[in-house]
Amino acid sequence: MRVSCKQEDLHRGLSAVARAIPARSTLPITQHILFEASEGSVLLSATDAETIAITYRISADVTEPGAITMPSRLLADFVATLPHESIKLTLAERSRQVSLSCARNTASIGGLDPDDFPPIPPVDEAGRIEIEAHRLRKAITQTVFAAATEDSRPVLTGVHFAIADREIRLAAADGFRLSVHNLTLDQDGEERSVIVPARSLGELGRLLQEVEGAVTLTFNAAGTQVEFDLGHAKLVAQLLQGTFPNYDQLIPKETTTRTEVAVQELARETRIASIFARDGSGIVRLIGTPSSTGPGRLQINARAEEVGDNEGEIDAVIDGDEAKIAFNGRYLMDVLQIIDSDRAIIETSSPSSPGVLRPVGDDSFVHVVMPMFVQW
Repeated sequence: MRVSCKQEDLHRGLSAVARAIPARSTLPITQHILFEASEGSVLLSATDAETIAITYRISADVTEPGAITMPSRLLADFVATLPHESIKLTLAERSRQVSLSCARNTASIGGLDPDDFPPIPPVDEAGRIEIEAHRLRKAITQTVFAAATEDSRPVLTGVHFAIADREIRLAAADGFRLSVHNLTLDQDGEERSVIVPARSLGELGRLLQEVEGAVTLTFNAAGTQVEFDLGHAKLVAQLLQGTFPNYDQLIPKETTTRTEVAVQELARETRIASIFARDGSGIVRLIGTPSSTGPGRLQINARAEEVGDNEGEIDAVIDGDEAKIAFNGRYLMDVLQIIDSDRAIIETSSPSSPGVLRPVGDDSFVHVVMPMFVQW
């Protein structure tokens, strides 16, 4: 095998596929990246052999095709430190030792037999959907953060995809909050309900940053896998099996107070209050007071016994009764950071009922946060 490619291309590809490498594994070869050189390109592949696989194709000058696996961390760290020049990789026949050279740097890295690399199963075309990359990335950003990180309820560690007619509804919940994003499609999609692991979608979101066109989603007939085809890269995820909770009943149908605020102002005051909330169970209190003569006001405060307290205030447009509700400060910050509108609406009914946040002018997203019970 004889290959020459740009350092920046190889570095980008290695960084992308390395996200599929498991932190711990009893299968040593899953700590390796499969390097397959063919005419005009190199295909890089990585997998944890269970839940996720990523492939990434880069342009290359291939004099002699070939394949080898190399340890991910060593290879990626070495390539990342090299200058932005051409990298030459050479593998002698029947050898497992790869020679690398770039400018005045040379190295030799031992690999493993590519035939031992876990196969990445192809996903048959039981169902295909095309979505613009930037719209899918926004939907992932606005849902994946709300998925659970603990495995006590595995289905909650994923994002639910409900496909019907010309719409995909993404939803994620961890028992304390719920994020829902509606994506409209340009074509009819076969009715389907699947749960995609949040970890896989998080990695997909990073890959989507460099894609401008459409992404193709392909589901297999068995309902166990989904493939996201980005053109130069593919991500295959093992779907979670189980029944996702009926989250529609968690979204309040009626509220008594509607508070419209500037997102950046609320985020700033929540960030300040969260400093004091660290010693007070993370509780941030919101008190909305309407006014008949001008803009209303929303107080944001936190207190911690024996430490201190804080109170901030911003202007707000409040329709309805005075509102009092307390949230976990981190949960509130999480949703404010992914709202891409200048203003947001907070809908509340009582201190013990869930709060609902929506961006102004964007009906595709809704977020529900469970309240924290405090003494007012």
